[in-house]
Amino acid sequence: MSGMVMRVKLVFADRGSFHDMIIDVPADVRQRYPRLIDALREDPRITADTYIDFRRLVAARIVEPEET
Repeated sequence: MSGMVMRVKLVFADRGSFHDMIIDVPADVRQRYPRLIDALREDPRITADTYIDFRRLVAARIVEPEET
């Protein structure tokens, strides 16, 4: 298993306002899951380290380091 990570930007809605958060996830989830949202919900390496409120999550995308 590689130690490579990718950066993922999560955008949340909360009572009419939006805020974002950048997390690092293992890069190999792209091969293991057909969709990024599936990896965020199911991969034990992600769920063990990060709490994600899926009721408020409106977007998740892989970002390049200069976009953070």
